[in-house]
Amino acid sequence: MNKLQQLYGDIDIYLFDQLLKGTYDQCRKVLDVGCGGGRNLVYLLQNDFDVYGVDPNPEAVEAVRQLSAALAPDNSSDNFMVASAENMPYADASFDLIICSAVLHFAQSQEHFDRMLRSVWRVLKPGGYMFARLASDIGIEELVLPTGNGRYWLPDDSERFLVNHATLLNYTQELNGYLHEPIKTTNVQNLRCMTTWCMQKL
Repeated sequence: MNKLQQLYGDIDIYLFDQLLKGTYDQCRKVLDVGCGGGRNLVYLLQNDFDVYGVDPNPEAVEAVRQLSAALAPDNSSDNFMVASAENMPYADASFDLIICSAVLHFAQSQEHFDRMLRSVWRVLKPGGYMFARLASDIGIEELVLPTGNGRYWLPDDSERFLVNHATLLNYTQELNGYLHEPIKTTNVQNLRCMTTWCMQKL
């Protein structure tokens, strides 16, 4: 394992970009929604952030608890819980930063997406940041096939809930958020597109 990997783990490259820019330097209490095994938490755990995570998969939660115990023994294992994005057991305005990477596109419908997003936004403090990465149709609008309820069949043979540019801008305004970074989309050989949505809560 090289030194960068030891410091940052298998981190999302666009989250890495925000860390390099210092965007989240003042964010001490962090929640990873859909944390999995903790791939995006290595740097945060090793640098004295108060790290929390939720995931609906009990095995993933156990894995991230073990990671936390190894990298940050003082970070309580109780900070990691089995829970869904739309039903999190936290008070309003609890976190300075929320990471939500490759989660929202698993919404089963527009209503489900809305509940997930508003739940995430609810537990974010005013002035706090949300880092979201999710599938979109931006750039491949003619290549995806609607299957109903906001879900589409993609050229990579997966079915996901997809957003577009207008959807993200409308939610940013409706939630009283601010795009501190432009919306950025990566097109993976016209098989799928992944969009990075970085907001600050006003």
